[in-house]
Amino acid sequence: MLLGEVQHTQRSSYEGERGTRFARRVLVAGIAAFSALAAMVQTKRGEAIDRAIAARVQANNDPRIERVMALVSWFGYPPQSRVLPPTYAAVLWIARFRLEAVFQLAASGSGLLATIVKSFMRRPRPVAGKDLRVVAAPLRGSSLPSGHVLTYMGVYGWMAIMADLVIRQPLPRRLAVAGLTTLIAAVGASRVYLGHHWPSDVFASYLLGSSYLAALIVAYRRLRSRRALQ
Repeated sequence: MLLGEVQHTQRSSYEGERGTRFARRVLVAGIAAFSALAAMVQTKRGEAIDRAIAARVQANNDPRIERVMALVSWFGYPPQSRVLPPTYAAVLWIARFRLEAVFQLAASGSGLLATIVKSFMRRPRPVAGKDLRVVAAPLRGSSLPSGHVLTYMGVYGWMAIMADLVIRQPLPRRLAVAGLTTLIAAVGASRVYLGHHWPSDVFASYLLGSSYLAALIVAYRRLRSRRALQ
């Protein structure tokens, strides 16, 4: 029994370190890829591809789809975008997942990251025309990066990680992770379908958001390891 426990601990430690190394690679690769894509956008290369993809995404102009896309994006607009993230952290704190709650709050910093990057990029948003539709919404700042995508990657990406970590029952855990990852994937499509961002904005935001989430994972695992040794 004791040998089995030791082997389990060693295996868990190895898998944790392997996961940390992978997160570090994602962190570096995401920043490098985002930087390359942002540089391409600033030189206005790829605009024709952006327009072609946006037109393809918007080709099915169905009010029902528009309502679903608007619902997917709803979580990223104020005031809910300012109320929900600290609420999620408070729930974890009350459930006695104190370190996880702190990181859930830190995950919402991805929205601040979007604001900072927007101030440098200053890319114009899509404008409605014969081949492009723009749904009215309270939009601010540069088109690149997408604040929605970055915020969802941080807030709901971390929630998915926490769900996988703290929910013991397999079925609820899988449903929670699947629901959160679907929301993250769908928000990118919604931003293009609603005409609020170019496809390259969304892709770049997923890259930068992946790096932000990877940085949180590295820091979290390091702190958990230190706690385990105390």
